Amino acid sequence: MSTKAPNSVYKLARLSMCAALIAVCAWLSVPAAIPFTMQTFAVCLVAALFGRRTGHGAVGMYLFLGAVGLPVFSNFQGGFGVLLGVTGGYLWGFLLMAFAVGLAVDRFGRSLRVLLISMAQGTILCYAFGTLWFVLVYNRSSGPIGVMTALSLCVLPYVVPDAVKILLAAVLTQKLYPILNG
Repeated sequence: MSTKAPNSVYKLARLSMCAALIAVCAWLSVPAAIPFTMQTFAVCLVAALFGRRTGHGAVGMYLFLGAVGLPVFSNFQGGFGVLLGVTGGYLWGFLLMAFAVGLAVDRFGRSLRVLLISMAQGTILCYAFGTLWFVLVYNRSSGPIGVMTALSLCVLPYVVPDAVKILLAAVLTQKLYPILNG
């Protein structure tokens, strides 16, 4: 019997579970003055635990599931319109985040330093892409908005919560990686 089929099934199951984790974390809204979800935590965790291919694949699967209408995005939203809306760039930015974190752990290992730096870099890439997207889409649909205004609305309120999520994902990766791969 070939070992290729079970290995493929295992990889598909792992991708599916990782995409499901991201979806569940999208539904977890932490109440605050500006509520935030745990999606970025899940993207960082998945990419850090399983590397670039699985991290990138899981985010791709998550975005595909949302694009076809499953309510996997925050506030139980779904549909291609969400991905093309003003905040859709932050969702697309998850691909950059997963790639940055996954590539770093594949190349440099999972030391706390590598995890923290790569997760911060991935978050910055997601912020940059999402903010650029926000400005372009908002300017087309609602009128002019500057980059600084977009940053004050879409990034600055989330810097501290995202820093906490990065720390949590990094510490959890160091605890779970030996168990999952041991």
